Amino acid sequence: MNATVLNPRVGRAILTAFLFFVALGLPAASLRAQTSPSTVITPAAAPASSTPAPANAAPAKNADPFRLNIGLEGTSQSGQVSVAVQIVIVMTLLSVAPSIVLLMTTFTRIVIVLGFVRTALGTPSAPSNQIVVGLSLFLTFFLMGPVFDRVQKESLNPFLDGKITSTQALDQAAGPLKEFMLKQTRTRDLEYFLELGGFGPTAVKDLPIRVVIPAFVISELQTAFQMGFLIFLPFLVIDFLVSSVLMALGMMMMPPVTIALPLKLLLFVLVDGWHLVVKSLVQSFVT
Repeated sequence: MNATVLNPRVGRAILTAFLFFVALGLPAASLRAQTSPSTVITPAAAPASSTPAPANAAPAKNADPFRLNIGLEGTSQSGQVSVAVQIVIVMTLLSVAPSIVLLMTTFTRIVIVLGFVRTALGTPSAPSNQIVVGLSLFLTFFLMGPVFDRVQKESLNPFLDGKITSTQALDQAAGPLKEFMLKQTRTRDLEYFLELGGFGPTAVKDLPIRVVIPAFVISELQTAFQMGFLIFLPFLVIDFLVSSVLMALGMMMMPPVTIALPLKLLLFVLVDGWHLVVKSLVQSFVT
């Protein structure tokens, strides 16, 4: 028979393919050998100790440095809200915290009055919104300080010490806030929301919080607009005077705002307007 001569290129291709499949097969075989179901891995035996273990000794636990235990405790205690529910409550409070600050504190009245001051001066962008809101927040923290201290003393600290349950802590925390809101709320607004909710004659201490909050907000809006009207009066007089003088001089093409704005700023600075406004706001809550 004639010997078949193999092309060198074809031979090299076959050899390359054979080595490639061998390289693929070796890791797969080793992997199968390592993960085979029939393979049993036994831990190495600990060296025998020369000292015998006592008879009543507890069996040694296998120390696992990668063990992680996550549990929700406190659900078995009577009158205590579970930890999962507490987490949900905290996340909900964080999401509605701006609304609580806006509607259940002095912030509503303060920010509205400061906005009226800026509008009455005729400077819609000075001071800026950030300054007005920041000043309102700091005044709110100042005025609400005694209330927050009572909440911490009567509710938060006993709860952290384990003396009261979370439900009792929430009830005691609502007491100082409710008392503060009732001092600033008109009786007319309380009666309206009691009638709207279908409540009968109710004592002040038994008023539900869902009646107190809307009545407090309506009262705050009413008081803020009353203070805003009083703030507008002196600046309105300046606008009338400037308009009358310009009409008398025949300067009808001259915008009155151009002349009135410096006069308003001068009057506001001479009477120390910011001090008077802040003092009036603080006294409206203290008295």
